[in-house]
Amino acid sequence: MTNSSDKNNSATSFGWGINKCLRKNIQNLKPYSSARSEYAGEAMVFLDANENPFNQPYNRYPDPQQKAVKEKVATVKKMAPENIFLGNGSDEAIDLLIRAFCEPGVDNIVTIAPTYGMYQVAADVSDIEVRQVALTDDFQLDKSKVLAATSDNTKLIFLCSPNNPTGNSLNKEAMLELVSEFNGIVIVDEAYIDFAPEKTLMAELKSCPNMVILQTFSKAWGMAGLRLGMAFADTEIINVLNKIKYPYNLNVLIQEKALELLDKKDTVQKWVSLIVAEREKMKQLLVELPFVVKVYPSDANFLLVQMHDATGIYNYLVEEGIIVRDRSKINLCNSCLRITIGSPDENTTLLNALKRLI
Repeated sequence: MTNSSDKNNSATSFGWGINKCLRKNIQNLKPYSSARSEYAGEAMVFLDANENPFNQPYNRYPDPQQKAVKEKVATVKKMAPENIFLGNGSDEAIDLLIRAFCEPGVDNIVTIAPTYGMYQVAADVSDIEVRQVALTDDFQLDKSKVLAATSDNTKLIFLCSPNNPTGNSLNKEAMLELVSEFNGIVIVDEAYIDFAPEKTLMAELKSCPNMVILQTFSKAWGMAGLRLGMAFADTEIINVLNKIKYPYNLNVLIQEKALELLDKKDTVQKWVSLIVAEREKMKQLLVELPFVVKVYPSDANFLLVQMHDATGIYNYLVEEGIIVRDRSKINLCNSCLRITIGSPDENTTLLNALKRLI
């Protein structure tokens, strides 16, 4: 993405330097060297990894660097393979970033609120303080408040855009200003970006060596069961993630299926278009129900819907065999249900069930 001189100049301009954030033990860590990382290529006989010679091809360890998958992802995402990390869902990248850059019991991270819950969970597992900064009443980012929440021990800031559970995209300019003014790492989680009119921030990575962008194949690509997440960043950050990940974090079946599904980009776009059209239709139909107070704008594949007695309606839907998400106890989401956009038939089933409450 950037040559070393460009990287150093960019880093100096706003105080960023990876070793300022990276834990000392991670800097000095000698990563595990697997048999498949020491040899890459074709051979007639493999006797290096203590594998069972039977049950081919699943007797062999998978490629620890997922080269074939990364090359295909690079083509689809227009990003160099060396700037891509592949993990067991985006959650693996979240966990690794916290473990690599945050000293347990010392450092902290800053998140917005409400937002995706795994940032908090991953931080709690590593004994890292989480400082939450509430979004504005219209679910937007207050950059000055986020910066005010940081300290010398703040290593990471997590932003989710489009945000979960609110569904809206955060202001692009505010996010980029935060990246330029913060000396740690800003992680922008774009799990729902395929459903948004706003474009990904990946084009900004060349000038932002302290930004990490997370994306996933769980949503638009329909691969939630495969658990395949992506992190895009400067090579220095990607190298750290590769250094500390488990050697074989993506198994053979995941890599094989991913290669197959990555060739179906046109089909995925049709899915996305249908989901977006259904989202807009559902928004109009839900707001007509007398117990619906508000349907919030959404750039994701779900709607946040404020209702009278949201918990009661949630329980009623469970009895009807329809499962949505009760978010009514989350800050700024009082009396709200989060409703994923399903197939046209599933959406009709939900609406018919809600109409029976009238």
